[in-house]
Amino acid sequence: MWSDKESEIDYLNFGEVSELIVDILASPDMLPVSLGIFGNWGAGKSSLLKLVERNLTSIEDRENSKQEYIIVNFDAWLYQGYDDARLALLETIATKLCEATKGNKTLFDKAKNFSSRVDLWRMMGLGAEAIALAHGIPTGGILNRGISSVGKLINPGTDDEETKHKNYEELAKEGKDLKDTASAILKPDRKNTPPQQISAFRKEYSEILQELKKPLIVIIDNLDRCLPANAIHTLEAMRLFLFLPNTAFIIAADEDMIRGAVADYFKGTSDRHQIDYIDKLIQIPIRVPKAGIREIRSYLFMLFAIQNRISKSSLDSLRDLLEESLRNSWKEEPISIEKLLSIDNLKDDKELATAFELADRIARILATSPKIQGNPRIVKRLLNTIKMRSKTAQRRGMDLDENIITKLAIFERCAGADATLEFYRMIDHEAGKPKIIKELEELDGSKDTSSNYPKSWLDNAEFIKQWSKLKPALQGIDLRGAVYLSRETMQMGV
Repeated sequence: MWSDKESEIDYLNFGEVSELIVDILASPDMLPVSLGIFGNWGAGKSSLLKLVERNLTSIEDRENSKQEYIIVNFDAWLYQGYDDARLALLETIATKLCEATKGNKTLFDKAKNFSSRVDLWRMMGLGAEAIALAHGIPTGGILNRGISSVGKLINPGTDDEETKHKNYEELAKEGKDLKDTASAILKPDRKNTPPQQISAFRKEYSEILQELKKPLIVIIDNLDRCLPANAIHTLEAMRLFLFLPNTAFIIAADEDMIRGAVADYFKGTSDRHQIDYIDKLIQIPIRVPKAGIREIRSYLFMLFAIQNRISKSSLDSLRDLLEESLRNSWKEEPISIEKLLSIDNLKDDKELATAFELADRIARILATSPKIQGNPRIVKRLLNTIKMRSKTAQRRGMDLDENIITKLAIFERCAGADATLEFYRMIDHEAGKPKIIKELEELDGSKDTSSNYPKSWLDNAEFIKQWSKLKPALQGIDLRGAVYLSRETMQMGV
């Protein structure tokens, strides 16, 4: 089976896109800049980010350059429900700057001061504290805690003297914290209004980056997994750094979901306003290339090679051949299985050869089906489903060809639940060998027998016709065992 996580290995010919992004980031004239990597869920955005990061860290070797980068990775989804998205991003950047300046005391002190400014903003708090701040009273998150402690004294919920004494101690501590924080924040030389704070924040940040002489690259991932408020808060925090020297932001997201977040957060905005909001924040939009038949074919080859545990050198050679083939796809035929298996005598690996043949057969339908559309994550999840069913069949001593399991799993995913349930009912009621399979497999391509289809098949008539030609042929085979393996998703015997 295969892990459902981003990869630093290029399986889908994203290398050219990542190199384009690195070229932009490596050009001093292009900074500051904000890039958006847009693509649907599972399209490979996170993997593309990994490739960009890897290429940035190796840029010295490629161009014999001394340029180093400060790379900040921020997973917006990770902080949802645990922290304010704006402050989480600011604190992550501040922490990275403190790490990057440790060797220079002057710069380190500046970075610490910058970080303390973020702490100040964190202490500003929310709710009642925001009202206090609006009247010039910095509460530092303490007001809520103080109210909580007072509440415990008013309604302690216990007659235990020790607990009451502890609550008094908490209130005393909150009062001391409030006094200490207020005296620190309200120093005569401290600028306290929001515009002054923001101006000082940007000034300190710019000075640190200019003296470090290292571009700071902030990579924001999983923004489209966040609730609308969190997504917008992250973008708003990013706005503080826009147009500041030596800074780049790379945001990976589903553009439609971000647009929906804008519409939800800013009620009443028009489509044009939503697009304008994104355009103002994202200067260079880059869309993840959609995987076609050749890309999915290569992706499957790599997945099966990994599963068969071929050596790292063989895997690298395989990837190089596939990448070269994809780059030349505009002028060359797809690379043959024979050529791939010629690597280090892989042709002697019968299981791998069988897996490659399967990949060759199913690539087209996985790339073109409207329910999959070549989405790498969906493809991987489908393969994992097939492997789990194959393992179950083996444990139960079921003599089932994995190709048959694969073909039925593809039907389930692409035809939908209603069409699959109807199909499996036919199998169940006709002793595992429904007549409609024979009709489909013997169908002349020029004829249309969709009038014989169940109603639930009509919307998928074209897919079902294509699916029926996918090897192996199923007519004459008792499919009840294979259908039994799908019982976790399909209700059978009805």
